[in-house]
Amino acid sequence: MALSQQTVPAPWWRRGPAVAVLVVTVLGVELVLGWSSLTGALTQLREPQWKWVAAALVVELISMGSYARMQRALLHGAGTKVSMRKHVATAYAAHSLSATLPGGPVFSTTFNFQQLRRYGASPAVASWCVTLSGVLSTGALVVIGAVGGLLARNTGSWRSLAGYAVAAVVVAFGVRQLAEHPQALDRPVRAVLSGVNRLRKRPPEHGHARLIGFVEQLREVRVHPANFAVAVVLALLNWLFDALCLWLCCVAVGVGEISPVSLVIAYCAGMAAASVPIVPGGLGVVDAALVLGLVAGGLGGAHAVAAVVLYRLISFGFIIGLGWLVWLGLRYKYRVSA
Repeated sequence: MALSQQTVPAPWWRRGPAVAVLVVTVLGVELVLGWSSLTGALTQLREPQWKWVAAALVVELISMGSYARMQRALLHGAGTKVSMRKHVATAYAAHSLSATLPGGPVFSTTFNFQQLRRYGASPAVASWCVTLSGVLSTGALVVIGAVGGLLARNTGSWRSLAGYAVAAVVVAFGVRQLAEHPQALDRPVRAVLSGVNRLRKRPPEHGHARLIGFVEQLREVRVHPANFAVAVVLALLNWLFDALCLWLCCVAVGVGEISPVSLVIAYCAGMAAASVPIVPGGLGVVDAALVLGLVAGGLGGAHAVAAVVLYRLISFGFIIGLGWLVWLGLRYKYRVSA
């Protein structure tokens, strides 16, 4: 199914007061429980070490660039060449849509698909690229979290790490194999489509011609193993540079002594919380998970809050704001060209 045809939920600001009440409640509880740490954090944030703040900002930009390069490697391997500038613009805008809006992944996926189509990718290649990007990104975070848990002796043995790694590779390899041999999906998809047509009271063959055309396009996808390997490495670097940004924020507020393992575990806990789109950008939820993870890693409450606030100002405030500016610029460009 083409991603552009998915049903897009209403924006969060049109869903009534429920989301606003939830955001206020979450933030209010956090303020009450962590007021002493927050006042101490404000003291730490008055005079941060600006050279480390600048380094954290640069590293976060590199993290975003790694994701854009990952998607470019996949698309280039499928035979569609797009400039790096366009990929970076798409990555920033899609990330902002995903992180800001409830149901944001749907907006982000639709926007990403539409942009790749504008850049010349066929519907099948665009769908394949968006899907595999998400699989690689999620798999990379799982592997990083598994490594952190193993090093912290929380997973029991190397078998757990091997299991996570094998699972991530199998999923990514399976998507790649389906792209190269899409005929394997022909019968099951036809059966599902016929069932849907019966429910919708339409002829059994309705939509089959479009499906066959999509499969024929998908057969043309041939990604060179080198491009695929590069994409895997870039997916890992995307998360690792983002985690490095969090560590640099710790250093900027005067607490760089946290161990890399504790930092990775705290970071993965925060990213896991971000995967649950309760409030826009995981506001309050992600912050609490990161603070608790850093405190468990040995930081004081005030220092942990200061580091997380600084990290969120960069990764959420600056990056998301920049992404929305890019989205507005792209929207204006397409309106003018139309």
